Amino acid sequence: MLVFLLEKIVEKNKKHTLLLGGHMSIAGGMYKAILRGEEINCTAIQVFTKSNRQWGGKDLTEQYVKRFKDAWRNSPCVKSIVGHSTYLINLGSPKKDVFKKSVCSLEDEVQRCIMLGIPYLVLHPGSHLGAGEDKCLKQIANALDEVLEKNHGTFKILLETMAGQGTGVCYKFDHIAEIFGHMKHKRRLGVCFDTCHVFAAGYDFRTKKGYERVIEAFDKIIGLHRLKVMHINDSVKDLGGRVDRHADIGKGKIGSDAFKFIFNDERFFDIPKILETPEGTLENYAMNMKVIKKLLTTKTKNILG
Repeated sequence: MLVFLLEKIVEKNKKHTLLLGGHMSIAGGMYKAILRGEEINCTAIQVFTKSNRQWGGKDLTEQYVKRFKDAWRNSPCVKSIVGHSTYLINLGSPKKDVFKKSVCSLEDEVQRCIMLGIPYLVLHPGSHLGAGEDKCLKQIANALDEVLEKNHGTFKILLETMAGQGTGVCYKFDHIAEIFGHMKHKRRLGVCFDTCHVFAAGYDFRTKKGYERVIEAFDKIIGLHRLKVMHINDSVKDLGGRVDRHADIGKGKIGSDAFKFIFNDERFFDIPKILETPEGTLENYAMNMKVIKKLLTTKTKNILG
């Protein structure tokens, strides 16, 4: 009983770090993404592991990997790095050539993340292109199992919540839960919660009651323990419009209150939060980070290191 109480006291007094930053360019080498993040004091960044416009990429040399790891280890502020897969990948495609390229490309990106020591790779699950959602979800699950079967360890692929634009799946929490349900290697899978996408898909978290309702639904259907990363974006389009258009924080249809709920929610203090606001410049990210920090309550500031 005494040990339990001591553990509770330690947990209550535990200091957390605000893991916040943006998606950084890897132009000139992946280590430069870390240096760019440092310019605006990012504590978390997101990167592509190769060119986002190509299926494959150049092999990573030992020197390249070492330079990246050294830059990360010696960084005064960047604590967390998240990978994002190329948008070309569509594990739900009914087109055999595209599906095959998608699986091979994902395998390559998973191996790159493991080599670089990046623990998470965010993935847009896919689109059915008219073949139907159920078939698409099963195909995605099978493909993920195939990839994870070949790569062991603690690394996780994170399914991103989507807006539902076109024939894309995973705009419903139930879709993501269904993929988990089909999989053998579900413990190697997690979720990335994109605020713009979730709002565009029809989940309204602009009020305190609405926020709690959405988070409760996520927990019941998917499980909060599977939430590993958040994409922080306002939305140009209205609730339920199923259009993926990001806006600066507080300048879109979601508004500032929803982000205040997220950033002051102790359940999410240790989750990396990545800005993908439209300009994507260091100046724009710095401006949005400043807006977010103004939303932190005194209690939250005291808890965050």
